[in-house]
Amino acid sequence: MAIKVDIRVPVGLPVVETAGYIAECEAAGFSGVGVHDHQHSGRDVYLTLALAAQRTSKMTLYPATTNPVTRHPGVLASLAHTLEEIAPGRARLTVGPGYLAVGNIGRPRASLETMRQAILAIRRLLRGETVVFNGTETKLRNISDTPTPIFMTAAGPRMVELAGEVADGALMLVGLHPEMVAAARRRLQAGAERGKRDLDNFQTIHITPTTIDEDGAAAKRWPQLWFRSDQPYLKYPSDSNLFWLREAGIHLADDFVPEHISDSQADAICDAFGLFGTPQECLKRLRRAETESGVEQVFIFPTHTQDGGYDMPRAEVEAFRDVIIPGQIS
Repeated sequence: MAIKVDIRVPVGLPVVETAGYIAECEAAGFSGVGVHDHQHSGRDVYLTLALAAQRTSKMTLYPATTNPVTRHPGVLASLAHTLEEIAPGRARLTVGPGYLAVGNIGRPRASLETMRQAILAIRRLLRGETVVFNGTETKLRNISDTPTPIFMTAAGPRMVELAGEVADGALMLVGLHPEMVAAARRRLQAGAERGKRDLDNFQTIHITPTTIDEDGAAAKRWPQLWFRSDQPYLKYPSDSNLFWLREAGIHLADDFVPEHISDSQADAICDAFGLFGTPQECLKRLRRAETESGVEQVFIFPTHTQDGGYDMPRAEVEAFRDVIIPGQIS
């Protein structure tokens, strides 16, 4: 069975053009598109997704990722239901603690407890239940027969556990290596046990950093780069990347310097963490993720610097359309 492939698309074009680009992603064979929720871009993710819903018919659409700091949980519930009305059965709400969006308003990321309360409140609202905010009762006047699923975007082990405890699914940045995936699943299970629930219908999607280049060696230099001047790419969005790599037997010091990572270390990191290399190499790695780690769905996250985060993923769409997606089913 072929792995389902979603892709991250930024609001790097006027929203009408971005919606058209998302339609091209559907035609290329992607199962879903996630669009970042960056208010500082001057373009709104939910308006973009609504326009994309009118241009597509099959793919799942979601913010990647929204957060409960810049948007109140009551607002997120309303947005999720509205998108569900526009694209029934194709909407997903993904909620994370925030990174660039919250940083741009001078706020810290949402804490573990803030995330817990936000997810629980949104789930109750989407079921038509009453929720109390600051001593005031509220509920949604309109809901869907089937509530929009809520996924947590989780990079650190505690956030992965929380996803297993309270969410409908997880968008996890934990790598593709069998030991990394197994460690993440143990964390999900621990959270589910704490929440007295099972994971029978729980869906996991693996955020997969991706660099595709006909020069495969050049594509694998990602761990030796900086996301921005004060943050190595390997610590984006957090230091948790190092935690998961250690599960795969790859140990880097907390204060590592990217330029000091050897080419052989970079190759091992890339193989453990994502899809790097030529389209053919990425196809082989994706097949291995399915057979060795049991991965069923990935969310392609093209690598970029902070300044390059709004470039459209043209090379990735072309490679998946022409080589990787058809190669999975050949």
